Amino acid sequence: MSTVGILVNPRSGSDVRRLLTSAGSSTVEDKVSILRRIIHGATEAGAEEVVLTRDPFSITRRATENLHLPLKVAFLDLPLHHNERDSVDAARAMRDAGCGSVVSLGGDGTNRALALGWPDAPLIPISTGTNNAFPVHVEPTVAGVAAGLVATGAVSLMAHSARAKVVAVEVTGGDTGTETDMALVDAIAVDDPYVGSLELFDPETMMLGVLTQADPAAIGFSGLAGTVLPCPSVEERGVVLEFAPPSQYPARLIRAALAPGWFAAVGLVRSEYLDLDTPVEVDGPCLLAFDGERSRRLHAGQTASLRVVRQGPRVIDVGAVVHSGARTGAFELRVGNSDL
Repeated sequence: MSTVGILVNPRSGSDVRRLLTSAGSSTVEDKVSILRRIIHGATEAGAEEVVLTRDPFSITRRATENLHLPLKVAFLDLPLHHNERDSVDAARAMRDAGCGSVVSLGGDGTNRALALGWPDAPLIPISTGTNNAFPVHVEPTVAGVAAGLVATGAVSLMAHSARAKVVAVEVTGGDTGTETDMALVDAIAVDDPYVGSLELFDPETMMLGVLTQADPAAIGFSGLAGTVLPCPSVEERGVVLEFAPPSQYPARLIRAALAPGWFAAVGLVRSEYLDLDTPVEVDGPCLLAFDGERSRRLHAGQTASLRVVRQGPRVIDVGAVVHSGARTGAFELRVGNSDL
């Protein structure tokens, strides 16, 4: 059975940062509409089943009511923890369910969680988050068509996708032994006491950053790095930045949009391209933020090794997929088709 998984972060695009910046919101109604369009597109492309998770706002339930489509709708029976573990568990379950492609609704953090659960997921990431350097802006109907074409095998996944770069994180020292983690876009060391805080990043506390991509047309750390050293996702390298507090008048100050509608001056003492698999070490104490989320405390005596490697999700090129489908006649109906 050709199966498309759809992972929805019900809280993406709605956190407290919208009180502090001019970031747009992605409402429950928006997500219901997006989800319905994805399902319609996937069905038109021949998908026989969609796999979804349940959520506290009933987004997936509402989106699948009264569809009247010739496909099976399956809900994963997973407990809700109301944190990133929900996306990690859902990605693993979709892999185990044999999904031929996955569409995600969220931002950089949502897709990082998905990649933790399914590192090489065949993924179409649709942007509904705050800072979105990794997911794309695409019409959900077309994204659904592309997901369906890949899931059915009508279009080759391997020919129309590429593994994403990630920042592989290895923490050593302390009593816990070696621990691993990852970021899809940026791993930032900050002098900040609060793990899990959603406050804006203060340039006075930023220490060092390793990024997989740097795009001056993006928002956040990717946009900041892109104004200094542009590095597209297709390039076989990353970027490392060493920060300095602006109040100390470093030799280089960069004005950048660290959040939608919110600009700040950031001090830099080093900016370099970083070859793949080259380690950058950070010593504790500090806090490590992954893809905009303050995630891990690095204690005194601990060291984090950060490396850019191409070991992330297999991101599907939506445009290339539908063009390939058009060239091979995937959208043509046979004469006498009873579904006309």
